[in-house]
This record gives sequence, structure tokens and C-alpha cells, in this order.
Amino acid sequence: MTARLSFASLPAAHPPAVDPRELTVGIVHLGLGAFHRAHQAVFTEEAARLTGSTGWGIGGVSQRSTAVRDQLAPQNGLYAVLTRGPGDPSIRVIGSIRDILTAPEDPQAVVDRIAGPEVAVVTLTVTEKGYRAAAAGGLDLTDPEIRADLTGRPPRTVVGQLAAGLARRAELGAGPLTIVSCDNLVANGPFLRRLMEDYATAAGAPAGLAKQLEVARFPASMVDRIVPATTAADRDEAARLLGVRDEAVVVAEPFLQWVIEDDFAGPRPDWDRAGAVLTDDVAPWEQAKLRMLNATHSMLAYLGGLRGYETIAQAVRDEELARLAQQLMTSDVVPTLTPPDGLDLTAYGASVLERFANPALKHRTAQVAMDGSVKLPVRLLGTVRDRLAANAEPRLASLAVAAWMVYVARGQDVNGRPLSLDDPQADKLRAALQGSGQEPRQLVEALLGVESVFGPDLRESETFRGLLTGHVTALTS
Repeated sequence: MTARLSFASLPAAHPPAVDPRELTVGIVHLGLGAFHRAHQAVFTEEAARLTGSTGWGIGGVSQRSTAVRDQLAPQNGLYAVLTRGPGDPSIRVIGSIRDILTAPEDPQAVVDRIAGPEVAVVTLTVTEKGYRAAAAGGLDLTDPEIRADLTGRPPRTVVGQLAAGLARRAELGAGPLTIVSCDNLVANGPFLRRLMEDYATAAGAPAGLAKQLEVARFPASMVDRIVPATTAADRDEAARLLGVRDEAVVVAEPFLQWVIEDDFAGPRPDWDRAGAVLTDDVAPWEQAKLRMLNATHSMLAYLGGLRGYETIAQAVRDEELARLAQQLMTSDVVPTLTPPDGLDLTAYGASVLERFANPALKHRTAQVAMDGSVKLPVRLLGTVRDRLAANAEPRLASLAVAAWMVYVARGQDVNGRPLSLDDPQADKLRAALQGSGQEPRQLVEALLGVESVFGPDLRESETFRGLLTGHVTALTS
């Protein structure tokens, strides 16, 4: 039986860049999923290698299940990143994650970890829905978990964990904290600050929390790397390359990017030495990525899923879908963007489709299609609004939204196979559709009426409604 990856079985040919046993925790990361392990954890380890710093080990927090802890703990926190590009795959063992907590098991331990005086930075990848924001912006104070955290229980929401951790830091006299959101949200840093301020106000503005919020920094950031779900075949491939079994291996494309607003409350890892871009203005990078890469990803997930394609690579090899994806970027998105210095939007759009076409990744359309109700507003609806404001018809962006509507309403692909609705607002979407008829116009009216997705402005737009109805008619005929 093949040994499992650990300090004892570490392959001599694949050591981590820094000896993990020398690292102390200086970063807490909330949301210990595959993306973090293939992105921020890699940047952090590379920065440590280049600078010799040992103070930036990561204390990871899994927000939901024990699965990641159960994978990593027997491996001394070690795992591999299996990189799949055009040629042969490569593999690298990472050791920057030094501590693993599971929030539902011990929420107070999470608070204590954030409060630790040795911690200077908290990073987050909790997906859009993890922030529990209201449709109109700000924190959703009607959310039952937020309300429960506000009663003073050991917190279970991300905002509650951060608030309790900051309050505890005030009690301990710990220094100011930098909190870096790495999720696909517009102006994610200021957005998270607003949620925290809303929570503090609802909690009665306790002095310690208010003081810590005053000195905390919430820099915006933009992250980019395609990280599909790991399969059994990936684990077998990793075992072949390593010579030991890795139950926590993650898969990624070669491309890796991180743009961070240079606004920190105290010390930070030298992520820029590892290739991250530190800038005064993340917004142009963020807009280009959200509206070009993420929006096109969603379009291909819904159109491709409806056509029966299991992976994004299969969808983008469909000539018609590739053409539509290209037109979405060139016709609807690019006119709404001001590119940052050094970014050629035409070349960037071509690179997006080239990356999506990588057959080695096997990024499932169903995975990308998840959580559409919270992804559409940040990926596509901003483009729709900007084009409408310019008296232009957002035909391709509307097609992507219409594909989501049909995906939600139909629930099966062209071959009759089920398309699951994995969405935090699934019940609300089903309820909206329950009272509607089967005609395209009725379907559009029903889903446009979900204000937490579209808002009143888009619901009342005759141009947008007309485009959606035309596209839904074509997609369902």
C-alpha cells in the first residue's frame, strides 16, 4: 500500500520551498478550499522562499465541513498542487498551511486564532454567498445566522468571526489587522468593511470592536487562477508523480495572478516578491477580470450545460459558443472598461478563451454554474447596466443571463440529463417560477421579479426584458 504524504514520507525530489516546521502562523485564512491552496498559499510559500521569512505560516479555517481538516491533518498540513497545462503535468508540495480549524466544531477557537497578537493578516475565500450581504448592499441583518451571531453566541458567520476576533484583539491589546478579501466581488475590500461596520452597529457599536475597525485595513484584491474540483484520477496522477498518496491534492492551470491594493495596517508577507502586483488602484484589474473572464466563464457554463457539455473545455471547443463568448467580451464588455496600464484587453480576451480550452483541467460546467444568483450581479449585470446607460443593447450579456434563466427553469440539458440548481437562493427562484406559465415571456417576468438578483431598475427595463424574452424563446425552441 502506498504511503501517505507527511513529514515522515516526504519525497526527496519534491520538498516544500521552506521547511514547514520552521514556520509560525502570521496569517489566518477563512475558507480553506482548493482555490486558496492553489493560490494564496502558493504565493505565501514562494514569498517565504525568496525572503527567508518564517513568520508567515497560515492558520486555515474551514467554514463548513471537516473534509479539508481530515485530508490535511494526517499529512502534517502538506499537500501538492498538480499543475495541468498544454504539456506534461507538474507537481509541487506546499507546506505553508500550519494550522487547521473547522469552524462548526470549535467556533471560539477561530475567534482566538484571529485575535492572536502574532497574526497581522486575515485573508478570505468564502465565495460570494459567504458574506451574507443584502441585495441592496450592506449586511443582511435578516439572515438567521447573522442574527444568531449578534446574540453573542460563538460566531459561525465570517462577519461574526471577524467582529469577535477584532473585539478580542482590543481586549488583548493586539495590533491592527489587515483583512484581505480574495473573492470575486466588486471592490471587495471596501465591501467587506461596510459589512463589518453594519455588524458593529447592529451589535451596539462595542468600543473595542469600533476601535479595531478604525485602525484595520481592508485592501481590495483581484485573484485569478482556474482551479477545478479534484478527481480520483487527479489523486492517482499525483501519487504517480510523488511516489506517495496525497488525499488533499489540488489541481490548477499554470496561470497565476494576484493584484492587491497596497494598503496594509502593519507587516505583510512579501507577496510582491513572489509575483503579486501591489497597486494603488485594483478596480481596473478587477473589472476586466470579473466582466471578461468570470462573465464568459458563466456564459459558457450555462450555454454549455444546456447543450450537454460536461466541461468548460468542451463548451469552448463548440465553435458557436466560442464565437458568442468572444462577442460577449468584444461587443458588450470592452466598451465598459478602462484597462489598467499594461493590460491589452484584446489580448486578454484571447488568453481567456485559450485558458478555458485547456482540456487537461476538466473544469465542470456544473461547478462554474453554481451560485448563479449571487454571481450574475457582479459578473454580468454591471455590464448590462452600463450598456443600457449608454443607450446600447447588451445583446450578448443578455444572452448569458437568459441562459441562466433557462438553466434554472428547465433543470435538464438537451439530452434530458438533470441540471442541479445549487444556489443559495434556490427556494426563492423555485417559488418565483412556481406561479409562472411555460411561455418565455412568463419565465422572464418571473425571474426578473426576483429583486435580490436584478433589482427594480432591470426589472423595469423594457429593452432588457425584450432581449431576455427573445433569447429565452430561441433557447427553448
